[in-house]
Amino acid sequence: MRIAYDKNELTDAVAVASGEARAAFGNPDLYLEKYIEKPRHIEIQIIGDHFGNYVHLGERECSIQMRYQKLIEESPSPFVDQELRNKLGETAIQVARLVGYTNAGTMEFLVDKNKNFYFMEVNARVQVEHPVTELVTGIDIVQQQILLAQGQMLALKQDDVQLNGWSLECRINAADPSDNFMPSPGDITHLILPAGPGVRVDTHIFAPYLISPFYDSLIGKLIVWAEDRDRAIKRMQRALAEFQIEGIKTTIPFHQQVFEDADFISGDIDTHFLEKWTEPG
Repeated sequence: MRIAYDKNELTDAVAVASGEARAAFGNPDLYLEKYIEKPRHIEIQIIGDHFGNYVHLGERECSIQMRYQKLIEESPSPFVDQELRNKLGETAIQVARLVGYTNAGTMEFLVDKNKNFYFMEVNARVQVEHPVTELVTGIDIVQQQILLAQGQMLALKQDDVQLNGWSLECRINAADPSDNFMPSPGDITHLILPAGPGVRVDTHIFAPYLISPFYDSLIGKLIVWAEDRDRAIKRMQRALAEFQIEGIKTTIPFHQQVFEDADFISGDIDTHFLEKWTEPG
């Protein structure tokens, strides 16, 4: 992939990328796409039945990523206002109708600084970050998925969906942030999970437990809810401090660093947010 900012750069980028493609795959063909500088990754949770009824459950902010893998999610987004939320939700439902999509699913978009949005993809499943939507809407997405799969009619109307409070999620991975997030398999020798009002932990681990090197490094999700974003951040900071895992390296220290960052706290984030921690110097 190459980024071109003007005509001359485009000519050079096409030549280089085409040559690399020919050498690697025997095919020099290229795709040309508009480049969105410092976009936000915003997704819309939709639910639809076989009778043509659809609702959207608001947005999730998923811009904190490492190598295009999400690490922190929240709902709602600190960037999305009601007008943009309505536009994104209506577009997501329109796409689902056009392709005949039913049950739970997610429409993913890139959103630029001027709130123009661009469709990326559909995730035809319940996603890792679905708990933040559940906590701000009070709707059990997995339950809805099962009911609709049984052929039942969607009992929800769009007016039934109200966003209440703020929810944040940290993906806890068995990886070493100090070593370029390299996987850290091994035995968990000690484990204390955070608890208390507004704290949810989705995990399968216990002590002693062997983290295998053969699978994804995700070992748990820490989710919090509070009345507003500031309180949710403070609750997440406390929960991360309580979360103890020994025997392996985890991303907990990394999450603690992010939740102390002034730009993150202010909501000034995009998909390039983590580059300041990974770029040399």
